[in-house]
Amino acid sequence: MTELNTIQEFLETLASKAPVPGGGGASALAGAIGAALGGMVTNLTIGKKRYADVEEEMTDWREQLESLRREFVRLAKADEEVFAPLAACYSLPYGTEEEKKTKDRLMEENLLAASLVPISIMEKSMEALEILEELCEKGSRMAVSDVGVGVQLIRAALLGAVMNVYINTKSMKDRKKADELNTYADQMVEKGSCLADAIYHKVRQGLKA
Repeated sequence: MTELNTIQEFLETLASKAPVPGGGGASALAGAIGAALGGMVTNLTIGKKRYADVEEEMTDWREQLESLRREFVRLAKADEEVFAPLAACYSLPYGTEEEKKTKDRLMEENLLAASLVPISIMEKSMEALEILEELCEKGSRMAVSDVGVGVQLIRAALLGAVMNVYINTKSMKDRKKADELNTYADQMVEKGSCLADAIYHKVRQGLKA
């Protein structure tokens, strides 16, 4: 992300006419917050007698979630970084055959780069959901609602990021590569949505009981 000291500054920039951050950065931020909530659940579970038998697992999940949180932040910055060269491509000259070839080549390269960042956000979202599924079962019952909130934020990261995949693959001339990326993204959406639904339903029903 750009050098922002507070969430308020991020939101103000997001709401402005500035080209970045945009939907990709917002999706990554949602993922980071979801991972942070999962980390909170592990910290509220570790050290409690009642959960001594899962302490080793909790410690491992805490480390994984910390890593995921940092990775989501890195991907938010990466999303900004891949946008600039792609945007610049649209202004390249397109008069001569040589200029057309150059512009087409650079467009393809940058469209692919701009597609791979949200793909990575989706992959990290899938990893986070799998950990949250475990926390739903084994984490502190006092923090189970936070698992449910975390799941919804990770879902937002997943379903938000796929929009950035589609908008870039739509413009790619290499339709084989575009279809491969779309298929992979679609598979993550289907699997991730089902998993998020299952976790959220379990948390919700448990809270109402």
